[in-house]
Amino acid sequence: MPSVSERYEGLGVGFAPYLQPPGPEIVRWTVGEPGFDTPTEIIETAVQGLKNGQTKYTRGAGSKELCQSVADYLAKHHGIEVSWEDVVVTPGAKQALLYSFLITTMPGDEAILLAPSWASYEPMLEFIGAVPVHVPVNMGNFHPNMDAIRNAITDKTRMILINSPCNPTGAVFTPEEVEEIVEIAVENDLWIVSDEIYGRMVWVDWPHVSPFTVPGGSERTIVINGWSKSWAMTGMRVGFLTGPTEAVRAAMKSQANSASHIPTFMMEAARVALQCDESVELFNQEYLKRREIMVDGLASIPGLRVPEPEGAFYVFADITGTGMTDIEFADRALEAGVQLIPASLVNGGEGFIRISYATEESEIHEGLRRIRSWLDGE
Repeated sequence: MPSVSERYEGLGVGFAPYLQPPGPEIVRWTVGEPGFDTPTEIIETAVQGLKNGQTKYTRGAGSKELCQSVADYLAKHHGIEVSWEDVVVTPGAKQALLYSFLITTMPGDEAILLAPSWASYEPMLEFIGAVPVHVPVNMGNFHPNMDAIRNAITDKTRMILINSPCNPTGAVFTPEEVEEIVEIAVENDLWIVSDEIYGRMVWVDWPHVSPFTVPGGSERTIVINGWSKSWAMTGMRVGFLTGPTEAVRAAMKSQANSASHIPTFMMEAARVALQCDESVELFNQEYLKRREIMVDGLASIPGLRVPEPEGAFYVFADITGTGMTDIEFADRALEAGVQLIPASLVNGGEGFIRISYATEESEIHEGLRRIRSWLDGE
């Protein structure tokens, strides 16, 4: 038989080996998915769209009404001022990221990732022939090391990717840090891809700041966001991007030649979701409660060091005090009945585990009990 294309050789799959659904007896602390039902008004709108026959082709970038609502939402919550014509609604934020990588790099070009970073960035870049360059963050707080970023730039560098609030570390970059990253990008004429999917989940005193809003940032920043996290719509696969007009036009070409558009019946449902601020706030209150339970519980276990998560819904815990590698810890935790992710699956994550506290509160308590019992040798 013919051979599969060589582009797949050695291509990673991120956290996938530790995301396989375990048996029902296992406490699952792995999946980056809100532990809430999608708000009822969103579901009802999607169902009504189907009943109304919204199953045909439509505008590729999304309906004008939806794109205008995205533009209004960005202005209200993130200070990003764009035209509705400069919004592309995509089949999930991951698809928007892929478009942005295609827009900002050619095969052989380098893209800077702040390590440890989300597991899918590296293989997505490698898939299109770009070269990921991992620049370590300051491991005390997981914030950017500006000198390291500057030192990593070469004549092949085309893009810096930032993700704040960050998956997997939970770091929220300060306004001053975002400003300095924009300065570096301006000095070196680089693109910035800003993954802001957790932009509403900030638990610290300083706000989430998009590099798009910083002087010099709007002409070089592609903003990625979506509905999965804040509105508990992960399976509905709806994301968006915005940025400079020429980048958005390229994204439209990418979508026209790949996905066409998101499901037509989901467009009005996505528009309605952007009005559901009360649900977002209720979810955030629950995340804060679960965050406190998880952090306090883990910090009370000998051998674990638990930096305070600043945003998103992840704990990035140092397990080196247990004398185990993160792989050993994760494998033995699974034997004890708790599924979590060893962070060495991504560059720079050695010695850490990633835990999602978006799960049910009862699952947090039970998982903590099992981890304590295992480590105590009971």
